[in-house]
Amino acid sequence: MTWLREHCPGCDRRLVESRFDATFRMPDATERLCFGIPAALCTDCHQLYLDPDLIELLDVPAGRCVFAIESDAVLQERAWT
Repeated sequence: MTWLREHCPGCDRRLVESRFDATFRMPDATERLCFGIPAALCTDCHQLYLDPDLIELLDVPAGRCVFAIESDAVLQERAWT
């Protein structure tokens, strides 16, 4: 992920890069679910970092990520290796 740093800009901890399933709350209080998003997570401050272009592509620029969990597909891939 070339758009990302290795460390969180907020707390300087190392970021975990993976694919995440996430919920974005929109300004009108609706929620948008997105699955398998390539992103990075700070395990200390719990901030999810996404490519700015991906935020536009997912049409969630005004949304706020309220929930993210590592994708089941990633966990299944690890179980098979």
